Amino acid sequence: MMIGSVILLSLMRALAALPLRFHYACAGFFSWLLKDVLRYRRDVVMTNLSRSFPDKKYDELKVISDRFYKHFGNVIAETIWFGGCRNPERLRKEHLVEYSNLEVFEKAYSQGNGVMVLTSHFGNWELLGGCLNYDYREGAALPEGLEPDDIIFVYKPLKSKVWDRIIGLNRCAPVLSLDYKGYISTERILRHALEHRDRKLVINMLSDQCPYKDSKSNLTLEFMHQRTRSMTGGAALARKFGYSILYMCLFPVEKGRYEWRFTEICSDASSMDPEDVMKKYYQLLQADLEAAPWCYLWSHKRWKR
Repeated sequence: MMIGSVILLSLMRALAALPLRFHYACAGFFSWLLKDVLRYRRDVVMTNLSRSFPDKKYDELKVISDRFYKHFGNVIAETIWFGGCRNPERLRKEHLVEYSNLEVFEKAYSQGNGVMVLTSHFGNWELLGGCLNYDYREGAALPEGLEPDDIIFVYKPLKSKVWDRIIGLNRCAPVLSLDYKGYISTERILRHALEHRDRKLVINMLSDQCPYKDSKSNLTLEFMHQRTRSMTGGAALARKFGYSILYMCLFPVEKGRYEWRFTEICSDASSMDPEDVMKKYYQLLQADLEAAPWCYLWSHKRWKR
């Protein structure tokens, strides 16, 4: 495992050092390979799209599907490049991600016990590990009292230990030089929050995944015209500690540029039922999907029967 991990990490590190424009030049190849050669989950993509947009005709769905694979190619290209951002300054110079309303986050952090940021597989979810390192405004700094380790990225471990290590290092590339300790698995997040309850944590959690098979805490609600099983872990954790809850979207503005947008769901989760939190979350996510449907990860099996 160690030899394979070292070889793959070395290869990705070498590729990541190349300019972002080089990676975008390769994005079309990735898209073609996934869609036309490997035919990666094409049936899953079309099934998800047809059920999510029941009023659209086949030709319209086909256009969205083709644009999805094009976007997916860009996601791969950006993700590989991201692994070379060991210096946050590289991110700021590229302007890959810009905050459109950072004041919403700053207000939630200053007034609450902590912040739960619920996000999704929309835009490029692999860029979340550089959270708050994108702010290139002159004199920009983290809010007072907020340390890099307090910004948590919650992840679901992969079955392959090699790829789990590679993806983890790639996601956290901008903060590795700080000996970052905020990359926390789903199994450890509750214990971590309890052990650091004296700190104001900012927890980023992908919340549009299907609940685990053995999950005892989930609910069923309406999302994209389908009955959807929803995870409630983020909302429940925020309620336990009285965090503010924000919905976060990495919205694609144009090729090579995303806007990081925050929307407040509640200022104190201890006074809001997790079911109501998730209903609001999915309403906001659905609005983004309807605005830019090709930017969602339609290839994952979100609606398991």
